[in-house]
Amino acid sequence: MESNKSKKGIIIGGIVVAVIVVVAIAIAIGYVVIQNGQNNPLASAMGEEDNTNAINTDTDNNNSQENDTNTENTISNSVNNNSTNMQSSDTNSENNTTGQNPIATIEIANYGIIKVELYPDMAPNTVKNFITLAKNGFYNGLTFHRVVEDFVIQGGDPKGNGTGGATLSSVDTSIKKGSAEDKEYCIPGEFAINGYTKNTLSHKEGVISMARSDYSSMGLGDEIAKKGYDSASSQFFIMTDDNTSLNGQYAAFGEVISGMEVVDKIDEIEVDENDKPLNPPVINQITVETYGVDYGKPETLEEFDINAYITQIINRK
Repeated sequence: MESNKSKKGIIIGGIVVAVIVVVAIAIAIGYVVIQNGQNNPLASAMGEEDNTNAINTDTDNNNSQENDTNTENTISNSVNNNSTNMQSSDTNSENNTTGQNPIATIEIANYGIIKVELYPDMAPNTVKNFITLAKNGFYNGLTFHRVVEDFVIQGGDPKGNGTGGATLSSVDTSIKKGSAEDKEYCIPGEFAINGYTKNTLSHKEGVISMARSDYSSMGLGDEIAKKGYDSASSQFFIMTDDNTSLNGQYAAFGEVISGMEVVDKIDEIEVDENDKPLNPPVINQITVETYGVDYGKPETLEEFDINAYITQIINRK
C-alpha cells in the first residue's frame, strides 16, 4: 500500500503535468482564439471546438447561465435596432458636427481598392484606434494573413501569422518606437458580452470588425475568460458572408461601401491548411477621410500576458 507522502507526490505531479499541457496549448494558440474557423474570425488552425463555447466563460460560476441569458437578450434587442442606428447622422462622435461618417480607403496591391464607412456611433474607441493606426502608417505593407472562404478575410498583423498587434508608438507619436515604453497594447471591447450595449452592428457580409483573443475554453475561470474581451489591438476582419453568431462578441465598427468585388476576389484565393494565403495580399496603405473631424487618440489598456499568468500558476505549485 502506498504511503500518504507517495500519494501526495503523485497528485502534485499530475497537477504539474496538467498545467504544463495548458501552457503548451496557450503558447500554440498565441494571440488567436480557439474556435472553429467557420464560426469564429480569430480561430487558429488548432481550434476544433464548436463556436457555442465561445460565449461560455465558467460553467462552475453560479451566475454563468443567468449572465448568458441576459447577454443573448441584449444582443437580440440590439441587432433589431441595427438599421435605424446606422442611419443616424448626428451622433457619429461627440466631436463630429458634420453628419458625415469617416471613410477608410484600403489599397491592396494587385487587387484594387476597398472603401469602408466607419461608424463612430457604434464603436467610438474602436474607430479612433483604427483611424489613428491608419493615419500613422501602421497598416502600410501588412497583409491579409488569414482567409476563410465565405466567412472572413483578416489582416492587420505586423507579424503576419495571427499573433501580432500594435505597440503604443503606433497610436502615440510622443512614444519612441522600440523604447521601453513602446509596449503592445489592447483596447476595450465595444460589444454586448463585455457590457457595451451601444454597438448594434450585425456581422453581415461586408462588415468590418476587430479580431481578439479568447481564453474561455482554457478552464482558467470567468475572470481570465473576460481578459479576451479587451484584447483587440490592430487585427481586423471583413465579413464575406453573414454570420450573426458573432454579434455581440466582436466589435464591428464599419461596412464596405465600395470594392466588395475586391473582398470577394481575396476570399477566393488559395490558402494552406491553416487558412494562410499562399500569396498573402499586401495592403499598400490605408487612409481615412475624416471630413475635418479630429477623433483623437484611442483609450488603450495594458496587454494581458496569458503565458506569464500560467507560468505564475506553475510556480505556485
